Amino acid sequence: MKHLLAGMIFAALIFLAAPASRADGTNSVAQPTPYPLDHCVVSGDKFDSSMGAPIEYVYQDKAKGINQEIKFCCPMCKPDFLKNPDKYMAIIQQAEAHQAKKRPASK
Repeated sequence: MKHLLAGMIFAALIFLAAPASRADGTNSVAQPTPYPLDHCVVSGDKFDSSMGAPIEYVYQDKAKGINQEIKFCCPMCKPDFLKNPDKYMAIIQQAEAHQAKKRPASK
């Protein structure tokens, strides 16, 4: 009985110490960069309430230091994004740069 209790405590500690991960397999420790667009980067369709909630995905490329939230209008856009992520990331990074220019400088 003592070994069973010790095993359960050990398992609980391991579970609590493990980093949290999202359903898409990404690590949730570091917050992703928020998605800067009001439309799907793949289709160009604007997000609105009639289409339901956008499909959210966190794209990570550790070699390039990318941890980016992506929103798609439908599940079919994610595979298209993954076929050529550099193309779509360039669009997203351009939108982020444009937003950064519009923000007032902090003192």
